[in-house]
This record gives sequence, C-alpha cells and structure tokens, in this order.
Amino acid sequence: MDNPVVSSSVSRPGLPTVFELLHPITWFAPMWAFMCGVVSSGLPLAARWPLIVAGIVLAGPMVCGMSQAINDWYDRHVDAINEPDRPIPSGRIPGRWGFYIAIFWTVASLLLAAALGAWVFAAAIVGCVLAWIYSAPPLRLKQNGWWGNAAVGACYEGLPWITGATVMAGGLPGWEIFALAGLYSAGAHGIMTLNDFKAIEGDRALGILSLPVQLGAERAAKLACVVMAVPQVVVIGLLLNWGHPINAGIVGLLLVIQLGLMARWLRKPRELAPWYNATGTTLYVLGMLASAFALRAGVGT
Repeated sequence: MDNPVVSSSVSRPGLPTVFELLHPITWFAPMWAFMCGVVSSGLPLAARWPLIVAGIVLAGPMVCGMSQAINDWYDRHVDAINEPDRPIPSGRIPGRWGFYIAIFWTVASLLLAAALGAWVFAAAIVGCVLAWIYSAPPLRLKQNGWWGNAAVGACYEGLPWITGATVMAGGLPGWEIFALAGLYSAGAHGIMTLNDFKAIEGDRALGILSLPVQLGAERAAKLACVVMAVPQVVVIGLLLNWGHPINAGIVGLLLVIQLGLMARWLRKPRELAPWYNATGTTLYVLGMLASAFALRAGVGT
C-alpha cells in the first residue's frame, strides 16, 4: 500500500503540494555554499550571471529539492506516525506520485548539470547518489548518524562550494578551494547532529541510530561542538598561512561567539538544540563567506 495512512480521492498532486514536498526552507544551505564557491573562484561575476543563476537553481531547488522528495518517500511510513500532515502520508500526494517526482527531479537535475559542463555533471552524479543512498534501502545511510550526517554535510556544503567554483572556472578549482570546502563539510557533520535531538525517542523506537541515540544527548552535543569547532580552527590557520589575517580574524571572532553559544547549549542540549541551530549555525555560514572572500583576494597576497 503506497499511502499507509489515508485513502485519497486526489488522482494527482497540485503544484503547491509538490512545492511543499521539495521543502524550500532546506535549499538555503547548498545555495549559500554554491555562492561561496562562486566568490572563492576570484573570477568576475557580471559576465557569468546566467551560469551563476543556473548553478543556484541546481544546488537548491533541483538537487536539494530532489533529496527532500526522496527522503519523504522513503520516510512515508514513519511520517504517517510522527507528521501525518506531510504531503505523502496526508494523501495530498497519492499513490506512487512521491516516487515519480523523486525520479523526475533526479533526471532533471542531471540534465541541468550536464548543460553546465562535465565536472558539474560529475558533481551532480555524486550528489544524486548520496541523496538516494541516504534515504533508500538497502544502504539507507540515515539509519546511522555517523554515515548519514557525513553524506548530508558533503551535499550541503562541500559539493555545492566546489560546484560553484567549477561553474565559474570551467574546470576544477585549486586545492585551496577543495581544502576549505572539505573542512566546512566536516564541520557540517556536527550541524546535522543538531537536527536529531528532537526525535531521540522516536529514532530509538524505530532503530535509527542517530548520534544522540548512540551516545546520549550530552555526549552527542559535546561531540557536535568539537566537530563544528575544530575545522574552523584549521581554516583560521590556513587563512593566516595564506596571508589573510583580517579574514582569519573574522572567522576567529565568529568562532569565539559560537563557543559562547555552545557553552549555553550544552547545559540543555535537547531543549536548546533548535536555538543553537538558529544562532550558532548562522555564524558558521558567515565564516564560510569570510573564508571565500579570502580566496577571492588570492593566496599569499
């Protein structure tokens, strides 16, 4: 049975419901990371704005939207219990339409990526594969917080950053861009943990081994803080080594404020996780942009 909760007289979903299935609120992170890649390329923006717009669409509405549709389809039985008002369990997306939308959005994403060049197409293939194995059996990486968080961190931060720089350069960027994209992807592993504190009991009952389930709330929160902070310390060291003390200072200041917020969050990790997600994560992504501007100015200048 495709819809485990309700039978529906709706034969096909409306466009507003499809839009809801793609979860637009989640598009910001990869779109921001893509723009960090664009900025870090150091190339002029004005002449390449059509490519930039296409890349933003690819990173957000297409690849990220696709991942959300995939996730909602394979989580439809869980959502029927926890969030029955979502488009699939509510019956507003009937039958197998959720699966068909996920397939269509995957193909459309790859077609757009192919139009932007071979390396962008390769990055999109990686993103699509990670999105499917994150949610779909038999791998279903989301069942283990170590693997699932790593996959999402890569898709939300590293891949879009590298893709943005690649779109601008027409080829693979320098190792410095790979280094920063990789470090911020690693830190995003901790950010992904923030989303797991709200569902510890449900995850435990369903056998989903999120890090708060595996480690307990307090230990998982401490680990998330370390995972978010250490890559930023490395970024600061790289920026100093590359001759950008102002940018390093900005990232350092943002990190100090994050550490203060972390200290408060650790007192009540479950209750304050959404608060830290809204505050500390904002500072984290601002540091990404400060780092991107350093690369735009050039290494060793």
